[in-house]
Amino acid sequence: MGFWASLLWYSGLFIFLAAVAVAGIFTGRKLRNMKDAKDASENQ
Repeated sequence: MGFWASLLWYSGLFIFLAAVAVAGIFTGRKLRNMKDAKDASENQ
């Protein structure tokens, strides 16, 4: 029982951390694109 509980816990933790990492990547890309668009509009 302990093995399966541990496996389930760490699998859930891995999925959660992977989701946070993916969300951070997409958020960073969006923010960078918004900054680049702002910089481009100021330079014209």
